[in-house]
Amino acid sequence: MAYNRSYSGDAVLHLDTVSKVYTMGEVQVEALKHVTVDFFEGELVVLLGSSGSGKSTLLNIIGGLDLPSQGDLFFRGKELTAATEEDLTGYRRESIGFVFQFYNLISSLTALENVQLVTEISSNPMSAEEALRLVNLSERMNHFPAQLSGGEQQRVAIARAVAKRPELLLCDEPTGALDYETGKLVLEVIRKVNEQLGTTTLVITHNVSIASMADRVVHMRSGEITEIERNEKKLSPSELSW
Repeated sequence: MAYNRSYSGDAVLHLDTVSKVYTMGEVQVEALKHVTVDFFEGELVVLLGSSGSGKSTLLNIIGGLDLPSQGDLFFRGKELTAATEEDLTGYRRESIGFVFQFYNLISSLTALENVQLVTEISSNPMSAEEALRLVNLSERMNHFPAQLSGGEQQRVAIARAVAKRPELLLCDEPTGALDYETGKLVLEVIRKVNEQLGTTTLVITHNVSIASMADRVVHMRSGEITEIERNEKKLSPSELSW
């Protein structure tokens, strides 16, 4: 990868006064405003805020899906804001695992085949079978998405994201389409991945209760970080209620 500058701190990811402005005709919408934040090795962070707070925009920039209008983004000390599209493609392919609210599985492929799509383009993947075992779906790997519950489909999506052994796991409202009990099962899988693989994990949500399972909580409102707090006592997903 070709980068212009470096960052010498110990954060896996460092954002320095990052802003994002979208132009819609004659109107400019400031989705992010001078966001400065660090994310560290192996931690689980919840980005908490209501709709329109800027958390999805921030996650898209962190994931290399979008670039900031201003400010700098560094991953493992290397500047991403100056990266080429080819560099960003490599970054997304090798370093980032995405989990979205809607599962984005290919309906004509089994759970195993959906995960194998990622392992075939990654440089150092775990096997698709191992990834599905990690999310407790060994007995369902030959089922098609239509034969799986919503929670099972989301766990396949998590297996697909972690099969490449990403350094960052980015989860955008991963329980948003699920009921209470199923949502807690999915959060338990995310916690397991974070703890067993040491994957730096970011979960964005509007659900205040989910924040209790995080190492740190980043509160967002109107495109700004309003507070960052550390949980002295983390709760397990089974202890959460909402």
